[in-house]
Amino acid sequence: MAIATIAIHGGAGAIARASMDAEKELLYRQALLQIVASGQALLAAGGSALNVVTEAVRQLEESSLFNAGVGSVFTHEGTHELDASVMDGRTREAGAVAGVTRVRNPVLAARAVLENSPHVLFIGQGAESFAASHGLEMVENTFFSTPERRAQLERAIATQQTLLDHDGDASGDPLDPDRKFGTVGAVALDQAGHLAAATSTGGMTNKQVGRVGDSPLPGAGCYASDSVAVSCTGTGEVFMRTLAAYDIAALMTYAGLSLQQAGDKVIHENIPALGGSGGLIAIDAAGNVVLPFNSEGMYRAYAVVGELPVVAIYREES
Repeated sequence: MAIATIAIHGGAGAIARASMDAEKELLYRQALLQIVASGQALLAAGGSALNVVTEAVRQLEESSLFNAGVGSVFTHEGTHELDASVMDGRTREAGAVAGVTRVRNPVLAARAVLENSPHVLFIGQGAESFAASHGLEMVENTFFSTPERRAQLERAIATQQTLLDHDGDASGDPLDPDRKFGTVGAVALDQAGHLAAATSTGGMTNKQVGRVGDSPLPGAGCYASDSVAVSCTGTGEVFMRTLAAYDIAALMTYAGLSLQQAGDKVIHENIPALGGSGGLIAIDAAGNVVLPFNSEGMYRAYAVVGELPVVAIYREES
């Protein structure tokens, strides 16, 4: 029986020490702990890796602290466009949606694609119609809005920037929201030895309408095989160009690297070489966990069944 394990992330980025709010930091740690512990309990009860990562990301989408689902960032037009993907390592089946505006939980839409369609990726209205036809909850686009994200958009427009996530000058967040990669994700290994991964995001603040990053693309922001499961967060365009998630699996399979070596090579060599930044979480078939990042911090947590969960934000907590 495999050592069932789950890891989650809520984005990586620069630390906003100038405005650090201890209460806000505690909210992040509590959210990460609650969600990873929930996934741990599901695994302990014999839950499948696919179900566990889907549920973990759904919970992350339901927390306004993270840039996925409710609390997603705004496009330049003041709207929300969300992306998500899910991949089953046992079969290498995948499902994804991009540019959805009315699906409450994009990760559930991605799961529905995986289970009910011969296709992998649906976009825009087609994705929403598919989700609605499979009974998923639809909401108004304003459901995803929060005052903090609106203020973030206004700052981005005022400075003519496309921002990765919020602003440490006013937010009190541990990671500077305007210099943070706002993606969430989960990877898991279940008792049967199967792996799965899921990733979801609201994208980049002030992004052009129609922009899609790496999160809904299997192999770029999300990947799972029978040897490893990976979820990424970072400079989406660079993770797409390097096929970062799949590269972990390829380095292990073809170059014989360990999970640790593969993670370090992708995050500390390949991504920076193209001017990118960010991190990833990954679990291999032996239950090894890595959470490398090349920024100052990453919201992250992992839990092995039978052990206490571990939650961290800053680099020195590695």
